[in-house]
Amino acid sequence: MQAIIVDHVGGPEVMQLAERPMPTPPGPGEVLVRNHFAGVNYIDTYFRSGLYPAQLPATLGNEASGIVSGIGPGVTEVQVGDHVAYLASQDAYAQYAKTKASRVVKLDTELPLDTAAAVLLQGLTAHTLVTRAYAVSPGDWVLVHAGAGGTGRLLIQLCRHFGATVITTVSSEEKAQIARAAGAHHTIIYTEESVPDAVHKIVPEGVHAVFDGVGKATFEGSLQSLRVEGSMVSFGNSSGAVPPVHLFELSQKNLKLLRPRLYGYLITDEDHRRHVSEVFRLLKEKVIDIHIFNSYDLADAARAHSDLEGRRTTGKLLLRLF
Repeated sequence: MQAIIVDHVGGPEVMQLAERPMPTPPGPGEVLVRNHFAGVNYIDTYFRSGLYPAQLPATLGNEASGIVSGIGPGVTEVQVGDHVAYLASQDAYAQYAKTKASRVVKLDTELPLDTAAAVLLQGLTAHTLVTRAYAVSPGDWVLVHAGAGGTGRLLIQLCRHFGATVITTVSSEEKAQIARAAGAHHTIIYTEESVPDAVHKIVPEGVHAVFDGVGKATFEGSLQSLRVEGSMVSFGNSSGAVPPVHLFELSQKNLKLLRPRLYGYLITDEDHRRHVSEVFRLLKEKVIDIHIFNSYDLADAARAHSDLEGRRTTGKLLLRLF
């Protein structure tokens, strides 16, 4: 089978297309999936670049969709031929992968496989952030960074669904239009004005919560945008890791700071089922929608990473595996 291999950390160029052995047959409680699409996410770039540690050589990728091609003993959740999506373990950039049957999402056949791959990780991230990291409620003011991106669009849609007024940041008027179409009430073009100043012009006391997946470049401005007893949810590092934080910076306004990770909210199978079912229900009811910016051939995975890190994209990026 074909797969992307990373044998040393670095830029997008370290990803190489290679022929690899097929996975071993699925064991008890496992399924083998013939992947059709894999999602491309910022976390993949963190493992590739060395920001997050990875066991090398590595095959990247944390989500995929495809068709079940084999099941192990005792598997009752799915059958061979079922359409499925799943969260992977750094092995989705490959034509075949094994995963736990208890964590596979069986799909309705009318749901396209590309949509399923596109919604899973970012949809779960957004849903857990607005329900568990900070429970968004009617009347809240929230700031969402990178509102034209895949996770940003979903956060805007979900925050608005739960009754919040949404301010978002973008880099251009073109991206502002995308964010407004997703439901943002106010947009700030951060290349043209100070984000904290703009936020306080819109809502003088500041926002109740900030959802910040950008990291280093936006962290201080995010804290400054909060009101007294506001909540800072820092969940990503697309501009680089946040430097060490002096806790006294939080005390002036009694701020709350959280650095969650998705898998911390999906520890049990029940947690996983609950959040997955909610995400796909919201998708079916058109509360959220997915914008796929581009689907790249597996051989072009390096270009996908380059486009993502170069902020040349809006919405979701996918790899086509067959």
